[in-house]
Amino acid sequence: MQNVYTVAQVNSYIRNMFTQDFMLQKVRIRGEVSNCKYHTSGHIYFTLKDEKSAIACVMFSSDRKGLPFRMMEGQQIIVSGSVDIYERDGKYQLYARQIELDGIGALYERYERLKAELAERGMFAEEYKRPIPRYIKVLGVVTAETGAAVRDIINVATRRNPYVQIILYPAIVQGAAAAPSIINGIRALEKRGVDTIIVGRGGGSIEDLWAFNEEAVAQAVFDCSVPIISAVGHETDVTITDFAADLRAPTPSAAAELAVCDFAQLEERMEEYAATMQHLCSRTVQSCRNRVDQYGVRLRYLSPLYILRTRKAQSVSLEERLQSALERRMQEARHRLALYAARMKGLSPLDKLSQGYAYAADAAGRTLSSVEQVAVGEQIRVYVKDGSLLAQVQEKQNG
Repeated sequence: MQNVYTVAQVNSYIRNMFTQDFMLQKVRIRGEVSNCKYHTSGHIYFTLKDEKSAIACVMFSSDRKGLPFRMMEGQQIIVSGSVDIYERDGKYQLYARQIELDGIGALYERYERLKAELAERGMFAEEYKRPIPRYIKVLGVVTAETGAAVRDIINVATRRNPYVQIILYPAIVQGAAAAPSIINGIRALEKRGVDTIIVGRGGGSIEDLWAFNEEAVAQAVFDCSVPIISAVGHETDVTITDFAADLRAPTPSAAAELAVCDFAQLEERMEEYAATMQHLCSRTVQSCRNRVDQYGVRLRYLSPLYILRTRKAQSVSLEERLQSALERRMQEARHRLALYAARMKGLSPLDKLSQGYAYAADAAGRTLSSVEQVAVGEQIRVYVKDGSLLAQVQEKQNG
């Protein structure tokens, strides 16, 4: 009868076979990095693949100390380690103990080394970045005279501003002659006096873009007195020129948008500014007119003629008030005099005399009010209505 085994027994048997195979315990495999993930535990999980096949790989955190670079998608590497099976899942994988760059990977290592060196020299420092002019008249372009990059730049630039002048330096952007050609293009456009320079090309492999990773090209970009926008490859492609340039654009089309202002939007803003200025000028003129009117009113009030007229009117008013007060006082005085006259008339002896009364006075003219004031035989004068009588006292009678 045939034996029946468990899954664990079969996986353990296969693992023993892997362990006993000397070649699988110390193997070096070349391939391209794919699905690379840095786990929070410190382990690195990735897939090593070529044109026909792929193998799962893991590098434990204890082996990462010897890894001199950060793994990225597309790198060509050589992995040294052992092939073993993970019994729980029944899957075999490559346990990496050492990883080194190979081929294109060496270019990445060279790229990182040059990048670190130039950064240490301060070539990428923000204080050396020149601002891109907002409104340019002449745009310089250093790129291949054929290809999508130059067409995209011209199309976008002329669409945004049909009046901008574009000067193309047809440079070689790939191969051994690319770096000197790019440098010559930058210097030629700088002498031409353009406002901004776009340096770039379309996408490609790291080998195709390597001219833009040359130190001489980065130095030419850094030394140029004209602001430079770097637009090399696609958005994911990053070159040394991107760091040395004053501004990096993800694509040549984006570089044209950053370099050339939108003329239609500029016209709209100018119209808005004109309307705003007209409104402000009208409001300012109206405000000035109001102030002039106020000053005119104040001037009329403060003018000598107005003051004289005002003082004259005040004098006339005071004169009228004084005349009125005098008349009122005189009227009151006449009224009081009439009252006093009436009262005096009621008290006047003459008035009494006219009613049939008389009064007597002694020889000295003193009014006699008592019989004791005269003696018998003295002369007295008696005053009546129409005159006086001289009389002699014949008799006195009391009571």
